[in-house]
Amino acid sequence: MEYVYEKLIIDYDKNLDHHGVNGVRLANRLSALSKIGRTVDGGSNRIGFSEEEKKAKYLIKKWMDDAGLIVSVDGAGNVIGRLEGKNPNLPAIFSGSHVDSVPNGGHFDGPLGVLAALEVVEAWKETGYIPERSFEIIVFTDEEGTRFNGGLIGSMSMVGEVKKEVLQDQVDIYGVTFEEVLGNIGLSMDSLLSAKRDLSNIAAFVEVHIEQGKRLEKAGIPVGIVTGIAGPSWLEMNFTGIAGHAGNTPMDDRKDALVAASQFIAELTSLPKQVSQTAVATVGKLYVHPNGVNVIPGQVKLTVDIRDIHEKSRNELVNLIIEKATSICMNNHIKLEWKETLRVDPVPIKEVMQDRLLKAILANQIEPFYLPSGAGHDAMIMGRHIPAAMLFVQSKDGISHNPLEWSSLNDCIQAVHVLKHFVESY
Repeated sequence: MEYVYEKLIIDYDKNLDHHGVNGVRLANRLSALSKIGRTVDGGSNRIGFSEEEKKAKYLIKKWMDDAGLIVSVDGAGNVIGRLEGKNPNLPAIFSGSHVDSVPNGGHFDGPLGVLAALEVVEAWKETGYIPERSFEIIVFTDEEGTRFNGGLIGSMSMVGEVKKEVLQDQVDIYGVTFEEVLGNIGLSMDSLLSAKRDLSNIAAFVEVHIEQGKRLEKAGIPVGIVTGIAGPSWLEMNFTGIAGHAGNTPMDDRKDALVAASQFIAELTSLPKQVSQTAVATVGKLYVHPNGVNVIPGQVKLTVDIRDIHEKSRNELVNLIIEKATSICMNNHIKLEWKETLRVDPVPIKEVMQDRLLKAILANQIEPFYLPSGAGHDAMIMGRHIPAAMLFVQSKDGISHNPLEWSSLNDCIQAVHVLKHFVESY
């Protein structure tokens, strides 16, 4: 099936082919990857540590070889292609993303970042350009985390954040232990630990990724500068009242847990803007007990996903949400219990890195546009330890993790040009 390639090139502006960058080559490669793990809905199914992820990595290894890169695979299964620079003693520039997907996902989330970096190398090869610093393309293992409800294993291994005692007891969606899964693909817990790099040899990491939102599309701009990567806090809340007969309990004598929870959910939407323009909060799971048509709900369990790119305002929002839930429950004579089940530090992108992307964007006659990332990425893990930057590419209708996920080839190639300029000028 070639529909990905055909759809990409149908309205491609060939004037964007310059300085060695080739849109047809990128379209061919995006299309080739889309065939690995293709679903009946036309999506991608390449979950982490699967045969499909392995096949996609093998194909990229071949392209890296053909491009003249020094190719290796580390103990986490990360595929690394290195181009030696004029001064190999200088810390290298890293760029890349992942090729695993969520079940029945799209064809751009991850692969675009890998192939954009590879297209930069192909362009240099065609023009005979050699960068001052060495350049490494990384295909990270298991970014999405579908198999173990975690993710970012490849990047965490590279920076030394993997914790053996946490992973070894995990069981995947098929009931297989983490160690067994690693063993089935020739890896081990010890090999994950061995993947840690000497970070002093890395000058910066830059990741190209689809936006997975509508900001760029609404602005009519192909690419944007990411200002920070949000860190989530998850609150699990339990509202407890008294279950009762829906017909025989007067309205003024009820302790309805769902009424209190509903009021909380309705008022939640007004809280993020009180602390930050980039903060968000979402109730994504809701369980009502006993969940009967003629029974007053006695208990409601829900989760709140709270995110911002700044730690201070994210934490302020967490406190506001807890205060709001507590107040509502007191007014409704409902008992509230809560616990935080996840807290990940946000990663603001340093201004100096944003400025480097800004110069690359202006050099390509693109209007600057700044936006936050609400989702986690490998750049978030790398950015905890080394300078990091992210470039977002416009997403059609903001759709992602879905077979309808799409970015135009024109926008993708403009991102390649920006990445190329960024790396060359570092």
